[in-house]
Amino acid sequence: MKVGCIGLGDIARKAYLPVLGTQPGIDLHLQTRTPATLAAVGDSLHLPAGQRHETLDSLLETGLDAAFVHAPTAVHPEIVTRLLEAGVPTYVDKPLAYELTDSQKLVELAERQDVPLSVGFNRRHAPAYAQVLEHPRDLILLQKNRVGLPEEPRSMILDDFIHVVDTLRFLVPGPVDDVTVRVRTEGGLLHHVVLQLAGDGFTALGVMNRLSGSAEEILEVSGADTKRQVINLAEVIDHRGQPTVRRRGDWVPVSRQRGIEGAVLTFLDSVRAGEPVSARDALATHELCERVVRAAQDASGAA
Repeated sequence: MKVGCIGLGDIARKAYLPVLGTQPGIDLHLQTRTPATLAAVGDSLHLPAGQRHETLDSLLETGLDAAFVHAPTAVHPEIVTRLLEAGVPTYVDKPLAYELTDSQKLVELAERQDVPLSVGFNRRHAPAYAQVLEHPRDLILLQKNRVGLPEEPRSMILDDFIHVVDTLRFLVPGPVDDVTVRVRTEGGLLHHVVLQLAGDGFTALGVMNRLSGSAEEILEVSGADTKRQVINLAEVIDHRGQPTVRRRGDWVPVSRQRGIEGAVLTFLDSVRAGEPVSARDALATHELCERVVRAAQDASGAA
């Protein structure tokens, strides 16, 4: 199976290539416009010159069976369009694009071309989060905080808070009939945001504080007089009168803990089997993010 990796930045090198580079039956090809990076990463994976490409044209000429896009978000529309038009099943880092209209165009193009398109919402495949689906979820609280990182609303929400939005959508136990957004902005920068999704019998809260004093991710779900906490995707604490703690095993790879491995293998297995892969549900997450962006822009007086 010939698989291309486009963009060799931190996310590709730290999260995806350790998975792709160890899968049997994968003929891995790399593409970046930076020769030094291409040489360094290619050497680390012991790839021959024919599997290293400085242009997308060169990569496409190899006849890809699938592609992973880890280039900057600003160039996602151009790259993903080229891949879809060439009929290449494509996995792309979130977000699809910074502008909702561009994301919509990519999903519509994939559907017209009948080409698989997947967006990298890895938390859906993180074991600790996927197992939460077995727990009562009357109340869901997800916090993903940072230290000293207030940011322009669109980039912050689409690059980072989108994980919170998608994870809430993944975990809610029924249809959402109420959406509430609260934000704090100062000087055009977003300091914190709170998203509430509610439906029949449940409430889900997503919180991001960019001035929290701590970099952390904490999920809590409760219902039926029980509670489960997941701390930094690694430690699970169940509360049923007395807390019980389960920690990630010493030899469990970070890529598996964070759901990268699961996302990659699920996509590749679907492509091999010729199964449909749609980004339509991922687009719903982008649409909800746009509501959050608009709320933040309104609060800051931005256009």
